[in-house]
Amino acid sequence: MKPNIQCIAFDADDTLWENEDHFQTVETEFRTLLRSYGTNAEIGEQLFQTEMRNLEIYGYGTKSFTLSMLETALRVSSGQAESALLSKIIALGKSILQHPVVLLPHVREVLTRLSPDFRLAIATKGDLQEQRRKLTQSGLLEYFDHVEIMSEKHPEDYRRLLTHLEIPPDALLMVGNSVKSDILPVLELGAYAVHIPYHLTWQHEIHDAELTHPRLYRADDIRQVPDLVLPA
Repeated sequence: MKPNIQCIAFDADDTLWENEDHFQTVETEFRTLLRSYGTNAEIGEQLFQTEMRNLEIYGYGTKSFTLSMLETALRVSSGQAESALLSKIIALGKSILQHPVVLLPHVREVLTRLSPDFRLAIATKGDLQEQRRKLTQSGLLEYFDHVEIMSEKHPEDYRRLLTHLEIPPDALLMVGNSVKSDILPVLELGAYAVHIPYHLTWQHEIHDAELTHPRLYRADDIRQVPDLVLPA
């Protein structure tokens, strides 16, 4: 990799700690709660479409997801969903917020290896309060020189990060699990990227097209990142 990398930025959810697992578990329970109003696939599609319509209003995160579940329940039930059902849906949303942060394997040891030689940053999107809470609970805050919590991950959002860090694009390496959010925007700016797939991907983040790029690296495990940037 180009030797002038100065900052390594990490996505948070499903790169540093578990996230999508909890959402998919709750969605499965949500579909079960609404089984009298449609098939599993139908309820899932209704929820996803509601989420997409609400993104511009609510943004990302558990609170947005919970509001979308409530809206979906009211719509598919033609407004007849009982208060007990709605209360269960609210409890499902709270269960995500109350879930302990579970670090992915080897994250701490990798950050420990990289921090003496590079500025480290978090570049994640989602609800500000929720992401701050997870970062605090993760115990990883000491490793990072900067935390950027974005409402979206478009090239202009990463450009603002570069401005804050006062580095050119080719001095940034972004590490993340989402091609759509973590990889494509930074490559467009001229930065470097490492894609580490996660075993679960939210439907909105799926990118099926094959991607090759001279500044894109692929890793099966976060332990491979230091090998890309540190001297042998």
